[in-house]
Amino acid sequence: MADPSSYRPKPGQIPDSPGVYKFRDEHRRVIYVGKAKNLRQRLANYFQDLAALHPRTRTMVTTAASVEWTVVSTEVEALQLEYSWIKEFDPRFNVKYRDDKSYPYLAVTLDEEFPRVQVMRGAKKKGVRYFGPYGHAWAIRETVDLMLRVFPVRTCSAGVFKNAARTGRPCLLGYIGKCSAPCVGRVTAEEHRELADGFCDFMAGRTGTYIRRLEKDMMAAAEEMEYERAARLRDDVEALKRAMEKSAVVLADATDADLIAVAEDELEAAVQIFHVRGGRVRGQRGWVTDKVENVDTAGLVEHALQQLYGEEAGDSVPKEVLVPALPEDPDAVSQWLAERRGSQVSLRIPQRGDKKDLMATVQRNAQQALALHKTKRASDLTTRSRALEEIAEALGLDSAPLRVECFDISHLQGDDVVASMVVFEDGLARKSEYRRFQIKGFEGQDDVRSMHEVIGRRFKRYLQEKERTGEWEEAPETSEVSGTPGTPGTPAIPGAPAPDGEAREDDGRPKRFAYPPQLVVVDGGQPQVAAAKRALDELGIDDVAVCGLAKRLEEVWLPDDDDPVVLPRSSEGLYLLQRVRDEAHRFAITYQRAKRAKRIRSSPLDAVPGLGETRKQSLIKHFGSVKKLKQATIDEICEVPGIGRRTAESVAVALASAAPATPAVNTATGEIIEEDDGGSTT
Repeated sequence: MADPSSYRPKPGQIPDSPGVYKFRDEHRRVIYVGKAKNLRQRLANYFQDLAALHPRTRTMVTTAASVEWTVVSTEVEALQLEYSWIKEFDPRFNVKYRDDKSYPYLAVTLDEEFPRVQVMRGAKKKGVRYFGPYGHAWAIRETVDLMLRVFPVRTCSAGVFKNAARTGRPCLLGYIGKCSAPCVGRVTAEEHRELADGFCDFMAGRTGTYIRRLEKDMMAAAEEMEYERAARLRDDVEALKRAMEKSAVVLADATDADLIAVAEDELEAAVQIFHVRGGRVRGQRGWVTDKVENVDTAGLVEHALQQLYGEEAGDSVPKEVLVPALPEDPDAVSQWLAERRGSQVSLRIPQRGDKKDLMATVQRNAQQALALHKTKRASDLTTRSRALEEIAEALGLDSAPLRVECFDISHLQGDDVVASMVVFEDGLARKSEYRRFQIKGFEGQDDVRSMHEVIGRRFKRYLQEKERTGEWEEAPETSEVSGTPGTPGTPAIPGAPAPDGEAREDDGRPKRFAYPPQLVVVDGGQPQVAAAKRALDELGIDDVAVCGLAKRLEEVWLPDDDDPVVLPRSSEGLYLLQRVRDEAHRFAITYQRAKRAKRIRSSPLDAVPGLGETRKQSLIKHFGSVKKLKQATIDEICEVPGIGRRTAESVAVALASAAPATPAVNTATGEIIEEDDGGSTT
């Protein structure tokens, strides 16, 4: 635990202008990012008497080992830089909202020649228009099914589309009128794009135009006694109205707005967002966060706005954002939102009418989400804490192992030998810290040697990081502001070289092997444990505990002990160790299978030096297959764009010297499958 006075800036050293500041721990990892209108006043609050600080703030300043700042010209720049640094460094003491699930969106791939309507999750992509998010994927599919009567846009995958184009036969939706079948040329690309644009306009809230047009066409068809066409148009109108009924009107003035509500207690907060477009609720989502920093409702709202709109632009940011409390600097936040939208954005608290009533509904949703989260998590927190305490007691550790790393070896009869490292912090998987290894020291099957090599490589990297950050060196004169070599009082510049010319990686980004675990678990028994312990001893590391979990009887092995530690089958500690071990096994075998599959799918073109994936694909696309490419002359190969004479000669030599591939066989029919896909043999 650090004393904040050891790194407190000198009086008058901090500027009184707007800026963003970072606290770092002893490993140079950024643990907190904040912004301020006046850096001097804000940072002074962190260095008062510890007893006067909020418990969470006190924990942060005693965990930190240095502080540095960046001056900006406006509050808007500070807001943007704070958001960028929080995304980049993932500080542990900042509020980070987390979804309890990946919300599905209705997406239209406008970047394709024939746009496709589909359900999408995860990060948004350029060239794709999104609607939602929705609570359930089935809600999207029901809506799409109704709208395809009027807007028969393509919904099939690329593979189905190409197969239909090749055979000249559309899929079932093309036969029943729910797809315009551009795959077989029933409509042109321009006509299909008009349908996609109409679909997007309707989903964006411009519904009245289409319904009135269809009703007019229906009446005209009836007057001309085209009753079948009139009946079809009548059914189309009813389908669109049913699709509209799925999102009832909540704001009579057809407003485009997002409503954000917050429910909180001393430890946690839940945020609910309703997306209203054209007066109708088009999407809903929610987040939950631990209040790891001392933050009020206004601060929670500001963090929510950053996360919600930080990656958005254009119409994704609505004209109006309704919140329960205004951020500390509402004008700066409004200006930031306006820059992202490209036009004015109103940020305000609803005071009366429909908007205030709808905000009350969103608030009730937030309160229910927080109550549900606390009900789920209460037993979860208790169980994880008990499991870690049981492990510490069984292994004789001084404290609960908050960071556990588990290693596993995987291979197939001695080929493609790989290893995995998975990380659990506070009993939860931290997948961003997972690592994979290829065994390089020898060939063949030897799990004990493999484990020794992997543990050695992992902790050598850890020692290198310690040396790089100067934890083992007597550091030169350091700045009291940043704790990095330099002129006293000068804030450190991330990524700048030290005075001795040695580049230091002190930018605060999570490094691969910078942080040691309290416990190393290996998948195996006494031999694997001994190998891991020997690797640590050779590196002089004596503050990391080691154990192994053998699969046969689920026994826990410790170094230098002839008898295993047997935990009760009902033990939460044993269950956590099993989860860690099984996750390491899953991660290792997934990597090993992918590596083996890549080797099996290798092509003779891989042996051509300087031939990248783009030119490989060009060759295969030009000739149709590796088999036909083998039969081509050098002059014919030179006709491919981007392929010169020398490269063509190298391709011809590589294909001529390649061993003939083993033919693939359809196991159901016994038929030999011709190679025609670029060299794959499976």
